Amino acid sequence: MLDLTTDLTAAIAERKQHERFRQLKNVAPVNAVEISWDGKTYLNFSSNDYLGLSQHPLLKERAIEFINRYGVGSGASRLVSGNNEAYDVIEDKLAKLKGTEAALVFSTGYQLNLTVLIALAELEVSFFCDRLSHNSILTGVSFSQAKFARFKHNDLADLEEKLASFRTKATTGWILTESLFGMDGDFADLARLVSLSQRVGTKLFVDEAHATGVFGENGMGLASQHKGIDLIMGTFGKGLGSFGAYIACSKQMRDYLINFCSGFIYTTALPPPVLGAIDAALEIVPTMSKERKHLLALAEHAQTEIKSLGFDVGLSASQIIPVIIGKDLQVTSLAQYLADSNIFVSAIRPPTVPDGTARLRLSLSAQHTEAHIEKLIKALKQWRAASKS
Repeated sequence: MLDLTTDLTAAIAERKQHERFRQLKNVAPVNAVEISWDGKTYLNFSSNDYLGLSQHPLLKERAIEFINRYGVGSGASRLVSGNNEAYDVIEDKLAKLKGTEAALVFSTGYQLNLTVLIALAELEVSFFCDRLSHNSILTGVSFSQAKFARFKHNDLADLEEKLASFRTKATTGWILTESLFGMDGDFADLARLVSLSQRVGTKLFVDEAHATGVFGENGMGLASQHKGIDLIMGTFGKGLGSFGAYIACSKQMRDYLINFCSGFIYTTALPPPVLGAIDAALEIVPTMSKERKHLLALAEHAQTEIKSLGFDVGLSASQIIPVIIGKDLQVTSLAQYLADSNIFVSAIRPPTVPDGTARLRLSLSAQHTEAHIEKLIKALKQWRAASKS
């Protein structure tokens, strides 16, 4: 007979042995870029709140307004309890901003990727997935039981080889990628992916979770600059400051997902205050070109300074900057050193990233200042000097 306690103990011990054991930290926001942790205030470089909207007065006001109008809960799924009229307003705004026929709001981004891909698999498809795509995409592909292949990160030659060897005339091929990769801060070549997809007759699914709010026209992501992308997903919990996710698509695809996507059909709808915050964010984000410019200038400066210290930041060209250390013990040591300097950055270790690429994942916000970046650079420089002595 299996002993569950023994198995759990062994699994946890193995994680601890390899410096990969995770624990929750109780923190509270002070403002958009500072948190309180164990009674101290820390400069926060681990939040995906790229524009600082989670603390924006209008999002708070609109959330309260929606509470007063609709209450605090939605009661059931949108198909069971009825569709809150706010969804229609939000989805119409999204479709116009994204340049698509329609949009559909989901409760979480993970749930969206997982269950939309499972729903697509019912149409006899095969998937071709960038190797560094988010876990929700990889898990959705795996659970879908469709034929699939993973191509080397941003390697379109490898993708073409996979397409030639895997696809059959009986199935529709779907290429799956992020536009801005959340752990590496680099970009997919969407123009070439669109061209390849149209040339070989596949469909294209683009995850815009980390690009939404920061890149593209009106901050609506990189996919908005390219025609020929069949499905675009994004989230409200990062650059838009609140919670939830969306798919931008054709009206026909929207009807299909409402009827065949389990993650939409069986999930309790987002609560009204969240809808209020989303509604406000969609008003504000298109007006924030100044904040986006500031954020990307800070990111470029930070990348240059960090590289000058001898750190590896990969191919980052965005507000997401990996500081790739390699060894798990070293990256946890660096994270603790920064914490001792009142800088909060999480150590990212396998299996979240590939073996040998443990890293800090710096996540910049438009609310950060040059002084904040200089404080970070100074601490990294001091750790580098101390580790060599």
